[in-house]
Amino acid sequence: MTASAREKAHIAGSPATAQGPALGEALPHVMPTLRACLQPSRDPQMRLKLFSTLSTVLLRATDTIDSQGQFPSYLETVTKDILAPNLQWHAGRTAAAIRTAAVSCLWALTSSEVLSAKQIQDVQETLMPQVLTTLEEDSQMTRLISCRIINTFLKTSGSMTDPEKLIKIYPELLKRLDDVSNDVRMAAASTLVTWLQCVKGADGKSYYQSSVQYLYRELLVHLDDPERAIQDAILEVLKEGSELFPDLLVRETEAVIHKHRSATYCEQLLQHVQAVPATQ
Repeated sequence: MTASAREKAHIAGSPATAQGPALGEALPHVMPTLRACLQPSRDPQMRLKLFSTLSTVLLRATDTIDSQGQFPSYLETVTKDILAPNLQWHAGRTAAAIRTAAVSCLWALTSSEVLSAKQIQDVQETLMPQVLTTLEEDSQMTRLISCRIINTFLKTSGSMTDPEKLIKIYPELLKRLDDVSNDVRMAAASTLVTWLQCVKGADGKSYYQSSVQYLYRELLVHLDDPERAIQDAILEVLKEGSELFPDLLVRETEAVIHKHRSATYCEQLLQHVQAVPATQ
């Protein structure tokens, strides 16, 4: 029996394959096994299968892996020792498939409702740089899930995100507005709404003025998109951000309204800005 075969046999007979609440009872055995078997040096097919299994149990965490309420105490192991190494970029289709599996697992983790807001913020602190990178993956599913994860991170952390880190997020989301997938574009627009909400809740808004002005300009280009659904989504992003620097947005909009195929969306935006008071 090869080393890889022995490893698979060990997993098959280990508590890692326990079902239901028994999985939570076996965590002291399960987590070291998962950590060892999900290292980048291990068999890729085995890692893909394990990530799939882990994602499944995380979606039913309270009935499985967190049945004893102990899973959050292993969060650092999951994020730093399991997910982070597998989210690192490596060449090849298999490596890309593993990144997709790891992103899916992270989405299941952040959606599992077993983590507190503080714990999700800890996950964000560790993994946000890798997730911003996976926004560029060839896989449409990976890009879409990455947008959703970032949205969850921002909704949870709100204005508490470090300004220097917060300001690095929006350019990566802007890129996704040019995605070949409308689903990804819509998800990116939704996440930009959340990003702007974070900025509105932050102290020292003037720090963000040049970034928000650049965002206004880029969004106004997409407001003339051929797809009406995209135009609607972009209008909502601009409306969300209009309270920050309304005079600036009016100037930027009036500068491009004549370039749009139809002035309808720009006019709706200008009417909205005039009706809504600026945030202080």
